Amino acid sequence: MAKISFKPGNMLYPLPVVMVSVADRQGNANIITIAWAGTICTNPPMVNIAVRPSRYSHSMLKETGEFVINLTTKELAYATDYCGVQSGREVDKWKETGLTPIASEVVKAPAIAESPVNIECSVVKIERLGSHDLFTAEVKAVHVDAHYMDAQGSFHLEQAQPIVYSHGAYYALGKQLGKFGYSVQKKS
Repeated sequence: MAKISFKPGNMLYPLPVVMVSVADRQGNANIITIAWAGTICTNPPMVNIAVRPSRYSHSMLKETGEFVINLTTKELAYATDYCGVQSGREVDKWKETGLTPIASEVVKAPAIAESPVNIECSVVKIERLGSHDLFTAEVKAVHVDAHYMDAQGSFHLEQAQPIVYSHGAYYALGKQLGKFGYSVQKKS
């Protein structure tokens, strides 16, 4: 298979696309869509998000050091896109999308009720990288929608139809191909 040299850039796709909710010290809340987010540590549980300094939510993140990562779904795809292309400086994204802010348990930023998973985060480090600042945060609380829990206490996010982002488009996740360790699992 022939390879073509491509200009250096971000080609790590697909990415999780999340809505991050933030609030300033006065309680003004906003939602920003971010595809540059990731898990970085298990113990303590930590995540990071990358945000351009020009974004409206950036100053709120720096001011309070708190945010909530809200996982997105097929049902939330339109709101996810809207929150990524509109500025909270000009519109109330909560009102325009019909999303419901709910109080978080630990941080002051609200969570999004319609999201199947809300991850409350407290910033431990901000690193200036160039076009984006990297906010590294410790996970302080996680909330999951009881609708996706089974009788044995297992959470089934796949039933919420999570979405990902790749090269400017949103995609629904498809069929499970295996599970962790299936390549070395003994055959019956």
